[in-house]
Amino acid sequence: MTAAVGEVGGRCSAVSARAGRIPESNLAELFILARQRDAIDLAVGTPGAPQPSERLVEEAVHALRAGANQYELPQGGADIRRRIAESFTTPADPDSELTITVGGTEALCVALLSLVDPGEEVVVLDPYYENFLGAIELAGARPRFVRLREPGEATSTDWRLDPGELAAAFGPATRAIVLNTPANPTGQTLSAEDFELIAALCERWEVTVIADEVYANLVFDERPHLSAADVPALRDRSVVIGSLSKSHAISGWRLGFLRARQELTTAFRRVHEITTNGASAPLQLATGLTDLFDAASLAAAKELAGARDEMADILSRMGLTFRTPQGGCFILADIRSVTDEHCAAYVRRVLEESSVLLAPGAPFFADEERGRHYVRVAFNRSPHVLGAARRSLLA
Repeated sequence: MTAAVGEVGGRCSAVSARAGRIPESNLAELFILARQRDAIDLAVGTPGAPQPSERLVEEAVHALRAGANQYELPQGGADIRRRIAESFTTPADPDSELTITVGGTEALCVALLSLVDPGEEVVVLDPYYENFLGAIELAGARPRFVRLREPGEATSTDWRLDPGELAAAFGPATRAIVLNTPANPTGQTLSAEDFELIAALCERWEVTVIADEVYANLVFDERPHLSAADVPALRDRSVVIGSLSKSHAISGWRLGFLRARQELTTAFRRVHEITTNGASAPLQLATGLTDLFDAASLAAAKELAGARDEMADILSRMGLTFRTPQGGCFILADIRSVTDEHCAAYVRRVLEESSVLLAPGAPFFADEERGRHYVRVAFNRSPHVLGAARRSLLA
């Protein structure tokens, strides 16, 4: 089934039903306004901090000039796979269990296209990262939402799972569950108890965990990152998505990865070859020559923890309420204490009055009415930008 969308050269132009259902970006219009006003952008997660490693950049320049301008192995260069594998708490074979992808976004799409058939269901924790829904639609699957308890709701002090609601979302049509830890937009992390609950349900219903862990190196306050691959009951039932975009501030390089057991990795690599064939060869070479996860590179978490605290102070002084994020680069703030406006109207007003762009929270919720009281604020920004935001928002 296709849906007509226009006329080209006298013929009807059409797109597939699944393509037609992919949600449009809810920030496009605001980005145009923000650019026109030369506004301070706190809406998207494009890193303004930390700064990319100078050595990493120099290695990339050297690789280009040395002639590394052709295809790399589709599964990714041996050195970058080895470097990434060495960073895991639970060991992985870089040759048979790791694939380099064109960012975490391609990794997500490859995992879903490889694991889920049209009409099957994918469990999604709500609120969620917007791209999850588009990737699920592209695979022809259906999302099944599990509402996280809001801070202050019943006995919840954080964005937390309700065991009964999670169990009710699983059934014969369930093929996968998409997790995000630390999470966008809430900044919360999944606990060992959460993973135990999820593992039991996945075993019962033969479901695979797709764990988006792109913020694994941005966990704050001395907390260790707990990966799905670190949970014994999920070791062979999980797919881990990672990325260097935020942790190393090289989002434009588009370097991500998929970690999974060998049988799944074999399938992922076939789909990966069809979709992109491989990630950028010279940039892979540069990262493979650099100690990506040494003490200096991992200082990003401490730097962003300070930025988080600075942004938290700004939002508190604005009168907004929120749970301090445990990781990632976003704060999801409740605006009800200062306005009854819909978040989109509030964001537009803040942009007009302060020339600062925030992200409306409604698009991150399955029920827009539930999300109408929230805004998402990125804090991975330089001290200069955060200072300018403080002056503008608190003027």
